[in-house]
Amino acid sequence: MKRTLIAIAAVVAAIAAFAVKKSPFDDRSFTPDQKLRYAEALIDRFYVDEVDADTLVTEAIIAMLKTLDPHSAYSSPKETEELNQPLEGKFSGIGVQFSIVRDTVTVVQTTTGGPSEKVGVMAGDRIIYVNDSIFTHPKMVNSEVLKTLRGPKGSRVNLKIKRAGVPELIEFRITRDDIPIYSVDATYMADPTTGYIRVTRFAEDTPNEVARAIDRLKAQGMRNLILDLQDNTGGYLGAAQGVASLFLNEGDPIVMTRGRAQPSVTLDADNSNKGIDRLVILVNQYSASASEIVSGAVQDHDRGVIVGRRTFGKGLVQRPFPFPDGSMVRLTTARYYTPSGRSIQKAYQKGHTEEYQLDMLSRYKSGELWSADSIKFDPNEKYQTLRNKRTVYGGGGIMPDHFVPADTSYYTPYYRDLMAKSVINTYITDYLDGHRKDLLKKYPTEDAFSESFSAASMIDGLTEAGEKAGVKKNEKQLATSRPILEAILKGLLERDLYDNGSYMRAINPLSPEFRAALGIITDADQYRRLLQPATE
Repeated sequence: MKRTLIAIAAVVAAIAAFAVKKSPFDDRSFTPDQKLRYAEALIDRFYVDEVDADTLVTEAIIAMLKTLDPHSAYSSPKETEELNQPLEGKFSGIGVQFSIVRDTVTVVQTTTGGPSEKVGVMAGDRIIYVNDSIFTHPKMVNSEVLKTLRGPKGSRVNLKIKRAGVPELIEFRITRDDIPIYSVDATYMADPTTGYIRVTRFAEDTPNEVARAIDRLKAQGMRNLILDLQDNTGGYLGAAQGVASLFLNEGDPIVMTRGRAQPSVTLDADNSNKGIDRLVILVNQYSASASEIVSGAVQDHDRGVIVGRRTFGKGLVQRPFPFPDGSMVRLTTARYYTPSGRSIQKAYQKGHTEEYQLDMLSRYKSGELWSADSIKFDPNEKYQTLRNKRTVYGGGGIMPDHFVPADTSYYTPYYRDLMAKSVINTYITDYLDGHRKDLLKKYPTEDAFSESFSAASMIDGLTEAGEKAGVKKNEKQLATSRPILEAILKGLLERDLYDNGSYMRAINPLSPEFRAALGIITDADQYRRLLQPATE
């Protein structure tokens, strides 16, 4: 290092003194790191204006990482601290996970029970305005987004959002709140022997949260389990290993990592198997990383049935490399492989991050979200499960054993506007102000409320509240959306009265994915058939 710096200093001095037009370095001896340092020294010495060395180096690092894969990234000290918060701490904000695509903040996922979900912000929405100020520009960075969208609990922020298929911008009025940090946000008995657990992220304590939820449900008679990993974008590798271990036998391989500069590693299941009889895992196109590790391991061991749509396909391992100033590079060092040897990672071209980020739009256009026949498998990526020798495919994501098409039949512009203008949430708040005591008296337990309460009588009040907020009643669209509106009203009431996870209990009966899972798990013959090799 010292020798290199001396060489660079000598070159700069030579240029200054003699205006040399050709580099004095011999082409064969001029290494890439010397070239980089040489360029930095030239800028520092001769550039027309003052240059901030830290900014120069940071931009160089960012540019280098962009030539690699879509997940290697640099984060500033502030970004590093804030990016770790969803898995380690608590903060107040609007409750969205996001990415920056083509200079625009795009919602990747809304936090269950968070402020954005309550008003109807959806995955794929693009934030165009924040408080009437344009919020798109070429130098948008995570830290700016976090600083703008987070804030004190109770403060308000107005967003204008562009949604695919909707010509006009949709305006949302959002009140910031504490963002839930628990991994398990719903636990209940779906029938006398079937439990349901929804996991929203894989954080440090996720395996313990899931284990405790299983114990609670087993005490209520659970033998079979629906594990919902839909929209779960992942988290810690150790958490994925811990959750998978709850369903696999001790010593069963869960995931393998392979990389050029590090030895291959296989993570196995420990002895924490919870003894579940039948297992169904729900996934969709937003289930990624740790979710794919768990579902891939369960599928490869023929331990359970995977239901839903093809997962995201995030199978690259990032290792954090912190700098002394608190900034960090998350560098891809390996790939994830399922126990059968399948790569989880979908295809990408180095340096083409935008195309990779728009993969969901490609799936939408191809019809993959509605038809399994639209998915083309690479015959060179054919594998077999370990016990039953079923055919499975690698090359990007986990393909479910039972495909369920996406369902948007309940979603109309009228429904969208009620959600966007926070009519439903405001109406629920006002309704509870006048009925909370009576509801708790009539329905002293969550089970009693779930079994007996109907929100049908609330629809007239909701439409009146909509009219006052500028949402004109549309009878035809109301008839289409009425089932989901009633379910949401009931779910929000149940969540506010009893438990955060109660919302899913009210919504799930309308979910095609949940209905399919419940049908499979309660039909022993169908469950077994799905775990057997297909007849050629």
